[in-house]
Amino acid sequence: MQQRTKAHLALLFTNIFFAINYTAVKQLINQELVKPFALNLLRVGISSILLWGLYLFNKEKKPIQKKHLGRFFLCALTGIAINQLLFIKGLSLTYSIHASLLMLTTPILITFIAAWILRERLNNYKIAGLALGITGAVILITARDVTGNGSQVLFGDLLIIINAVSYTIYFILVKPLMKEYEPILVIRMIFTIGFFLILPFCWSEFSLIPWKDYSISSYALLTLIIFGGTFLAYIFNVYGIKILGASVAGTYIYSQPVFAAAIAIAFLGETLSLYKIIAAVFIFAGVYLANKTNSNA
Repeated sequence: MQQRTKAHLALLFTNIFFAINYTAVKQLINQELVKPFALNLLRVGISSILLWGLYLFNKEKKPIQKKHLGRFFLCALTGIAINQLLFIKGLSLTYSIHASLLMLTTPILITFIAAWILRERLNNYKIAGLALGITGAVILITARDVTGNGSQVLFGDLLIIINAVSYTIYFILVKPLMKEYEPILVIRMIFTIGFFLILPFCWSEFSLIPWKDYSISSYALLTLIIFGGTFLAYIFNVYGIKILGASVAGTYIYSQPVFAAAIAIAFLGETLSLYKIIAAVFIFAGVYLANKTNSNA
């Protein structure tokens, strides 16, 4: 199999794994087998161990420079601590379809925050993309949907949006590090620092996990979330970006809400209401315009 084909498959499976996460997380939390912060500690902690395991087989030659330690810390704060804690907590309160669509606003936010930091000019396409993305998000968080399994949906949606903003800041902060070091090294250090940042917030919930109530299917869900939706997803995404570039990898994010919606409908009983379809159209159009300006500007 050609390297580029492998990279495309890696990006496809990255978004499938992320899509599975939405439903798998909700299943475990709805069954009261784990609380949001406890699940975060498991995801980040075990993924850190696995990433250090890779290090034993492929030790990087370039040591981390002291001047970059602050940036590594900020990346761990925004990309792991704030991002992961708010994502799982928000997902536990809202619908899987809502969360997957709201996370799709990340590329739009990246365009605008990067433009603000780098002082790039905002043209009509970018402004239209932002307006469409905001419109779609507003439709989602203001609609009243009594079906499915979400609770405190509005608060959950807001947490997902804040999480998306935090991830956007992380994405901008981490770019220079990805150019300076091997991507696996960057991810490993960010996960490791992030683990110690979230440990004080997650330990109490982690200590309450009812392991005696876990069945084989429960452990299977946990494995999907940690090994598939966290460790492999991050590794595959880095590989895809390395071979095909960030712009190509970014296009695969369109598939994530589609997979997530199909899985949530099948396993959680969520419904694809008309307002969700309309919101999806606005958000997809906004992402398209933002990406289009990225390639032309």
